[in-house]
Amino acid sequence: MTTNFHLLGLAHLTILGAVPLLAAILAAVQRQLSPEFRWLRVGLAAILLSDSALYYGYLASHVQLTFPDHLPLELCDATLCLIIIALFTLNPKIFDLAYYCALAGTSMALLTPDLWESFPSLSTVQFFFAHDLVVTAALYLVWSRLARPRPGSVGRAMLALNIFVAIVGTFDLIFKTNYMYLLAKPQNASLLDFLGPWPWYIVASEGVAFGLFLLLYLPFRQSASKVT
Repeated sequence: MTTNFHLLGLAHLTILGAVPLLAAILAAVQRQLSPEFRWLRVGLAAILLSDSALYYGYLASHVQLTFPDHLPLELCDATLCLIIIALFTLNPKIFDLAYYCALAGTSMALLTPDLWESFPSLSTVQFFFAHDLVVTAALYLVWSRLARPRPGSVGRAMLALNIFVAIVGTFDLIFKTNYMYLLAKPQNASLLDFLGPWPWYIVASEGVAFGLFLLLYLPFRQSASKVT
């Protein structure tokens, strides 16, 4: 669908730039507080949770929440759930998954958003608000030193990602949906356009994901080797 939103236009660049800026501010505030102070991260989790509840409530009230459409089966939906749990609990296993999916997945959705309404409609504003905060939350947890990916996390994240893809792909085949773009590319321009036709872009995406995960872990591998 063609929208009035211009990739890398002023509005888009402002939205993208807000992510590291807000994450840096939150991390700086957190570092000034006691490590046991949890209300900043809990508050961020509550905002994300409330935003999701309001969004699905809006869809339900407008009779748009109909099976099998509008279900939380996109990778960004799963990442949102993971980052909320990570913010509430600081569970290292959950953070391992949330970290890679947010910075390698949700960030890609921000770079090439697949919008279905004109900007700034409620759905597009909610899209950017939720996606921005997910990436912000992942950076905030790392930069505030509250969490970090652990050794072996790349392999575990890839395994979890492929299990999720298998589940969603099966759902797509049964119900003729296109969650995670496993049956067709998005209509708007996206990074998948550079990875070939179906089904080869799915295979290529596997390699891209693995490469991005390795790059995202690299700073922590180097710091770990310095310690040893």
